[in-house]
Amino acid sequence: MITGPQIRAARALLGWSGADLARRAGISYPTVQRAETATGVPGMRIYNLVALKLVLEAGGVIFLDQGELRDGGPGVRLPRS
Repeated sequence: MITGPQIRAARALLGWSGADLARRAGISYPTVQRAETATGVPGMRIYNLVALKLVLEAGGVIFLDQGELRDGGPGVRLPRS
């Protein structure tokens, strides 16, 4: 599952505000804020976390698991243009 830092990074890569992400995911802005401040997997309703992940992926973000493609922790990237 995705982490708070991944959510923040993914949103930044897409150039979306927190309000944009909330609207696109159909969740409240405070929920996005809580998710983004988590150090690990956010402690929130799973359907909200899945909604965030799906809308970010629909925007073009690819989530990387720990150690995937590079050494280090989880991350995000955009596909090659």
